Amino acid sequence: MFSFAGIEAIKRLIPEDAIPREVVIHLNVPALLFTLAASVVTALLFGLAPALQISNQNFVEPLKDSGKGVSGGFRRGKLRSALVVTEVALSMILLVGAGLLMRSFVTLQTLDLGFNPKNVMVTFLPFPKGQYTTVTAKQQFFSKLLPRLRGLPGVISASTSSGLIPYGALGSSLEIPGKTHEENWESVFQLVNESYVETLGIRLLRGRNLSEADVTGARKVAVVNQTLVRKFLGDENPIGRQVRLKGLETVKEGPVPNALFEIVGVMADVRNQGVQEPPMPEVLIPYTITAAYYRTMMVRTAGDPMALANAVRREVWALDRNIALAYTDTIETYLMQLSYASPRFSFIMLGVFASVGLILVSIGVYSVIAYTVTRQTHEIGIRLALGAGAPDVFRMVLGMGLQLIVAGVTVGLLASLVVTRVLASQLVGVSQYDAMTLVGVIVIVTSVGLAACYFPAKRATVVDPLIALRYE
Repeated sequence: MFSFAGIEAIKRLIPEDAIPREVVIHLNVPALLFTLAASVVTALLFGLAPALQISNQNFVEPLKDSGKGVSGGFRRGKLRSALVVTEVALSMILLVGAGLLMRSFVTLQTLDLGFNPKNVMVTFLPFPKGQYTTVTAKQQFFSKLLPRLRGLPGVISASTSSGLIPYGALGSSLEIPGKTHEENWESVFQLVNESYVETLGIRLLRGRNLSEADVTGARKVAVVNQTLVRKFLGDENPIGRQVRLKGLETVKEGPVPNALFEIVGVMADVRNQGVQEPPMPEVLIPYTITAAYYRTMMVRTAGDPMALANAVRREVWALDRNIALAYTDTIETYLMQLSYASPRFSFIMLGVFASVGLILVSIGVYSVIAYTVTRQTHEIGIRLALGAGAPDVFRMVLGMGLQLIVAGVTVGLLASLVVTRVLASQLVGVSQYDAMTLVGVIVIVTSVGLAACYFPAKRATVVDPLIALRYE
């Protein structure tokens, strides 16, 4: 039942593009039988050790132990203790991994993207085949559509671009007149209108934004990002310099001869390669430069942007009923699918395993300490009869459990420092040796272990010396 429910839960958490859509995930019979066989073999294997121990035991010594009231039972519990130490160590590894992924996931969601994704709807506009193939046709369409969209109630800004989201920038090699370089300079660019920067909330740092006159007149001007300036121009003043986008000169549909653009502004870096990747040099140019490439539309609203999806669709159809709106959703949704879904899935899965491991630790520590207290009832009675107080007995039992926990935490901590190297590539803004995570996990494991020791220790303090002396 747990397996079935767990698989159904996992199916809802798996990132959309993580596996092919044709794959059907269900409770697989061979896997279930294998798991059942593994469980039976595990039970037999770990049940075999105490069985062999009993069958080969000299019964004289245990009888002596019972009569003298010494702690022979605890001395011979090395295998049980080793299993508990192993459980604690493995739980430490899982919890450290889950903690690092959790910290990384939180950091990932708080990273500065360079733009504001809230309340922005984006939609892809696949133009009918054979139509809107020229710059003039596209310009006439958007010059009519964008004012209509801005006039809708609740719409703050509307713009067009060549990418579905800032990740969808187009690639091109880049040259700067007067600059020599041996390696190939790579960059990305977006075909946008004058309201693109406003719609996405991108900060302008120097110079000016593209103007309506720039877009209408298809002027060869550009706004570049900080990374481009820092990487290719250094401390030089970028305003007035030119950049050449070589990719535009060879595009099949609407090539741009001599694609030199004058820099008129510098914007803040936008994470144009994904949340976890550093931004590439980027150039924004008027969408009227070429008829090539697809076109998308972005609408920033005061409230829920998807509530205006039908209104936006009606405005598009009012101009041309043959244009469909595809991949319509919010930028936040796309970010969740493309950037946050996989880290979130890894964190949840490892967190579930870590939680199970923590439960096993509490059960294991409790079982060993409770069993040891039972075996030492005679000794505890003697201690109480000789004047030991309940606090002394409580500390003694708690100390037994603490020894196992400390040993397990030490082994687990050392092992986790090695094992977490595997997670290094999945961490963002967090070191694999993050002190806060390590300290937090140590506190959690130690607290759970001591809590598991509490009840056997408490029970030991209420042992009646007269009954304990007659025990066994």
